[in-house]
Amino acid sequence: MKITTRDMILIGLFAALTAVGGFLKIPTPVVPFTLQVLFCAYAGVFLGSKNGLISQLLYVIIGLAGIPIFSKGGGLAYIYEPTFGYILGLILCAFIIGKVTEGAKECRFIRFFIASIAGLTAVYIIGVPYLYFMINRVAEVPITFSAAIKMGLIPFIVQDIIKCIIVAVTAVKIVPILGRLGYIPKKS
Repeated sequence: MKITTRDMILIGLFAALTAVGGFLKIPTPVVPFTLQVLFCAYAGVFLGSKNGLISQLLYVIIGLAGIPIFSKGGGLAYIYEPTFGYILGLILCAFIIGKVTEGAKECRFIRFFIASIAGLTAVYIIGVPYLYFMINRVAEVPITFSAAIKMGLIPFIVQDIIKCIIVAVTAVKIVPILGRLGYIPKKS
């Protein structure tokens, strides 16, 4: 499949939205609510698996190239940040969400919700072990894997489920409209 000019624009747009989403923080009692995962999920829903993946890969490449779009800056040294695994997980997240939702005969809440949960799970499957490894092996601070889960998963579960609900509710309304306008393959 050829990438069109429109695809390139949308890929760049969703890479930019993901970057901005990491800086938009809504204070909550436990951890700040950011929009990064939300925009990543929308990349999968609206761009599909291939272009969604490319948009998130572009986001990571731009950050590793030295543009300060990650929460603590940018550059190749960012791979040593314990939270970099979550950033890598965004690539797989957009791909999975796109794969589950593209080509669906019906545009249903449950499909978008399950797709979002599956994509989010990928972020944690990559992010938590990366966090554990970097703290244990690179920073040489001994922690258990369950401590890494308590630090890098538990505080975020509720807000991330809320994001999955937001994606599903809005996608059910927006995807058919964008399909009728010809911006994405039609999903009834």
